[in-house]
Amino acid sequence: MKIVCIGGGPAGLYFGLLMKLQDPGNEIVVVERNRPYDTFGWGVVFSDATLENLREADPVSADTIAGEFSRWDDIDIHFKDRLVRSGGHGFIGIGRKKLLNILQARCEEVGVQLVFETLVEDDQALARRYGADLVIASDGVNSQVRTRYAEVFRPDIDQRNCRFMWLGTKKVFDAFNFIFVSTEHGWFQAHAYRFEDGLSTFIVETTEAAWKAAGIDQMSQEEGIAYCERLFAPWLDGQPLISNASHLRGSAIWIRFPRVICDQWVHWTARPGAEGQDKDVPVVLMGDAAHTAHFSIGSGTKLALEDAIELARSLEAAGGDLRAGLDHYQAVRSVEVLKIQNAARNSTEWFENVARYAGLEPEQFAYSLLTRSQRISHENLRLRDKAWLEGYEQWIAQRAGAPARDGARPVLPMLTPYTARGLTLKNRVVVSPTLLYACKKGVPGPFHMVHLGSRALGGAGLVMVEMTAVSSAARTTPGCPGLWNDEQVQAFAEITGFVHESSGARIGVQLGHAGRRGSTLGGWDKPDHPLAVDNWPLLSASALPFQPGISQTPKAMTLEEMDRVRNDFVAATRRAIEAGFDWIELQAGHGFLLSSFISPLTNQRTDAYGGTLENRLRYPLEVFLAMREAWPQNLPMSVRISATDWAPGGTTADDAVLISRRFHEAGADMVDCSSGEVTPEQKPVYGRMYQTPLADRIRNEGGVPTIAVGAISEADQVNGIIASGRADLCALARPHLADASWLLREAARLGYRDVEWPSAYLWGKDALERSFKGAQAGA
Repeated sequence: MKIVCIGGGPAGLYFGLLMKLQDPGNEIVVVERNRPYDTFGWGVVFSDATLENLREADPVSADTIAGEFSRWDDIDIHFKDRLVRSGGHGFIGIGRKKLLNILQARCEEVGVQLVFETLVEDDQALARRYGADLVIASDGVNSQVRTRYAEVFRPDIDQRNCRFMWLGTKKVFDAFNFIFVSTEHGWFQAHAYRFEDGLSTFIVETTEAAWKAAGIDQMSQEEGIAYCERLFAPWLDGQPLISNASHLRGSAIWIRFPRVICDQWVHWTARPGAEGQDKDVPVVLMGDAAHTAHFSIGSGTKLALEDAIELARSLEAAGGDLRAGLDHYQAVRSVEVLKIQNAARNSTEWFENVARYAGLEPEQFAYSLLTRSQRISHENLRLRDKAWLEGYEQWIAQRAGAPARDGARPVLPMLTPYTARGLTLKNRVVVSPTLLYACKKGVPGPFHMVHLGSRALGGAGLVMVEMTAVSSAARTTPGCPGLWNDEQVQAFAEITGFVHESSGARIGVQLGHAGRRGSTLGGWDKPDHPLAVDNWPLLSASALPFQPGISQTPKAMTLEEMDRVRNDFVAATRRAIEAGFDWIELQAGHGFLLSSFISPLTNQRTDAYGGTLENRLRYPLEVFLAMREAWPQNLPMSVRISATDWAPGGTTADDAVLISRRFHEAGADMVDCSSGEVTPEQKPVYGRMYQTPLADRIRNEGGVPTIAVGAISEADQVNGIIASGRADLCALARPHLADASWLLREAARLGYRDVEWPSAYLWGKDALERSFKGAQAGA
């Protein structure tokens, strides 16, 4: 093959090298705009796993690279005049210039042609010049090739919210350092690490707002660097900060990170061939031209090199079928890149919002930073630095009022108690409200007793009843529970009595009104489709059906109807007291009645209850305040909201912070942070713990205690959420549906046997202990 690589960065050089090693008959040219030994930037970071990949692909260059690496295990976090050090992280650093020089020399050694100081303005003309069968566009984040074929590649470029400046210094750091400095303009942070003898990378980052407020946008390059030298003087030991970007003027050295995602990575172009036949020549994106990952997880160069490795492998495996090889390359790498980019997005957003976490104590701030990307979990931290994590677990337990240790080990964060008003939960795990559709005339029966009772025995701190209607017309389906009569009160009292007598769990009820989502079939039939017979009339904020053409059209509520429904909520609250519930939650999300007032997609009212967010919140707050007055002051109340509608024009995470604050000011002890289900046109972004960032923001930016919900399935995840301060409680539904004793089993799997035993299980404790030993052994 004849191959042309446009761009002499790590991707282009390494791919050229690998293809020449694969077949010495390949004719490969790498064209670079800069001079042979020019480069900008300082050190780059790898993991040990990346080095192993390089060693497998080309042992010769890998050994040379390894000989130049600087290694360290520790991360130092400097925050509020404190230093927190965590070890076991296994970083490798090398100068970007040194890396490129090694790859350039290796390419020349095996016969790759390197062409420098050549600006490629026309990739097709270059392909014709060299008779290329394959063109690699490895021309960086500002790829001209990607721009030329934007209609094919369909790039999505998101300019992130922080400004950063990539500098160097002769101050040698013996760990990977994160340094945070508070100024009158906002937070500035540095990412600093040694990459070769006598030199360290020093990246300074701050928000766009702080950068402008400090006046850096009006400074020269030298003035901006001097400003940062003053900020970080305590850590520089008198050493200056050094720039190698003298070609940039003024504040242009400060850039915003562009997150790049491309829908397609391959474009086929036609080039005249022999005998007048057009020849299809693919142009393939690689490295930063195809994708970027924020420097805070240090994966840009890693991704570029691994792109090269996979493309070389794919072409070899395809056995000459170029299209098949390129299809395989994109299919494999796009998935791997997406994983890294998801982690990078989490990390990027953390650094863009340092002020959100500024209220945390240094210990928790450090834990939050270490786990920010979700690639490092609670138990992964234990593998990296057991002593540090166990010390932090003791710190968490002591602040929760728990013993520092449980036998030989610290108490897990998920097993620490939580107190709201006069109620203390024995741990942070909640059985989430789960729709069962098992009631007759709103009365719970044996199914609810077994479901709720067994999960209370299973170890959770709080068991929640599904949304319970405040009137017969408030039900979603005929199978939903209610609290509008004495028979329902008595049935629930039997369940709460069993929970209180037989377990250490507390039990709560979620009260709600279905609104425009009412009078529908059960969830296993056709959710949100109206009943075939016996439909009841619906109410909502506005006369808008949930599914146009399918759903019943609700009536826009009058003021009199609003008063009546508010009174229904109060009456149901009083019945919840009679039934013996410990906790009450108001359902104000998921497109149900109160949610329909909050969302601008479902509230088109022109009276005092429509228009602005404050007006849209008016009725839900009236209902909540009336319930709070009826509910005992020593018992907690929570509110479930849809923190985003996942739809254009709907409620956003910004709104959710304000909504949560208003409910908190009205007396809500917690906000249960769910999302969506307000409109069928929603487009959620699913993934593990996908709603936890909403809980995190409401808690740490809004100052409101939160419950995290949504795709939380492992104890490791619960421990990480609680330990990082992203939420105060975690509610799980599906894991508890699959295993009523989920918490007991997870605790046993992690080596904890001293979870509180329900009295009803004491007779079988020996048998259970034997089963737990089996769980610990991996049975």
